[in-house]
Amino acid sequence: MSIDRGLVTQKRKSAGSRCATVDHHKIMSIRLLAVLTLVFPVSGWTAESLQLPVANPLFVQEAIATAVDNNPSLAEMQARYEALAEIPSQLGTLPDPVLSLNALNLPTDTFNLDQEPMTQMQIGISQVFPFPGKLALSEGASEYEAVAAGYSVDEMRLGLIRNVKSSWWQLYFLDRALEIVDSNQDLLRQFIQVAKTKYEVGDGLQQDVLLAQLELSKLIDQKITLIATRRNQAIQLNVLMDAPPGDVLILPQKLSKAMPDIIDENTLYQRAEAARPLLKQIENKINAAQSRLDLAEKDYFPDFKLGLAYGNRSGNNPLPRGGSRSDFLSVMLSFNLPIYTQGKQDKAVNQRSLELRRNRHSFQDKLSVVRSEISSATTDYLQARELFVLFESGIIPQARQTVSSMLAGYQVSQVDFLNLVRSQVTLLNYEVQYWKALTEANQALARLVAAVGEEKVHE
Repeated sequence: MSIDRGLVTQKRKSAGSRCATVDHHKIMSIRLLAVLTLVFPVSGWTAESLQLPVANPLFVQEAIATAVDNNPSLAEMQARYEALAEIPSQLGTLPDPVLSLNALNLPTDTFNLDQEPMTQMQIGISQVFPFPGKLALSEGASEYEAVAAGYSVDEMRLGLIRNVKSSWWQLYFLDRALEIVDSNQDLLRQFIQVAKTKYEVGDGLQQDVLLAQLELSKLIDQKITLIATRRNQAIQLNVLMDAPPGDVLILPQKLSKAMPDIIDENTLYQRAEAARPLLKQIENKINAAQSRLDLAEKDYFPDFKLGLAYGNRSGNNPLPRGGSRSDFLSVMLSFNLPIYTQGKQDKAVNQRSLELRRNRHSFQDKLSVVRSEISSATTDYLQARELFVLFESGIIPQARQTVSSMLAGYQVSQVDFLNLVRSQVTLLNYEVQYWKALTEANQALARLVAAVGEEKVHE
């Protein structure tokens, strides 16, 4: 009997030990489920749910207004245009008349004004009159150049606005990417705790812990790169706004994600021909070159100079005439003789003809460039918009479902830790690409507006 009681006692102890072990596993499983619940809440999480309110955000329209008001390069171009606008009236005005004061026929032996009858003190005025049409052509050419300079200001303004929009949206993307990386760092730290917990109870592997730590280190490296990239991008935007490069820029966290339908390319081509300042600039340069060609052809005709002089004489006429000497009135008309036409006027006409041809070729070249810019921006916009919709409505929800499924499988040891981590990293990459698609679509839209030359490029 003693032997039987001993066996019974030993079985009871063994059963008690097994019960304790089972209870311990239950406790650890409950802890594990609690940690995983914190990692993956039932409602799920998004990049937008992690956004925090910020103070005094810089909206894109505010950045544009600041840049247009303060950018020194644009101010320089504006000053150049205003200076050129002062030239046409100068070229369209007659040359200043010339006033002359002369002492004529002075006797060198005595310098006596009464000695010789031809001695006189003369005052005269003369005026040059260019051949009819020359002043108007010269003024017209300068006016066209001034208008072209005005369109160059508009073209630079369009480019500045495009660059501000592009830089602003790049900053916005980097902010969203940093938020995603930060949230995934928190998740991976919790993954590490999960892996450690399972390893401690004998349900996991040490390599799972090391794998999670490696992925966390990758995210830390990625964040360092993103922070440096954002700082450089902020410097560029500050320079465009003529602000100190080190100024901190805070952007809004939530914006409209509307993707408008744009007008077809052929209509945009037509609008660009009517609105794009670059094309208007070259058109005015063509007109200026035509006026200069017409002016060069006018140089075959002479310019005129008309003068009037009054000469005062002293002394008396000799007898028998007697009496005081009369004064003299002189009228002068002169003109240049364009006789060296082969080496001068002919060459000038050839020069102006070639300049006119060059500007016409330049217009065709720039027209092709504008159309290619419109087509390229349209293609990029439509592609980015399709990707954005695909990520928003298809890829990201599917990736989140995959992560949830992996988590459920991991809880019952049907999915290894590596696949769980990979699914989470894949979701991270898709969320980054989602914001990248939104940014690229808005950047392409900014390029399209600049290429057409007007804001209304959508229906």
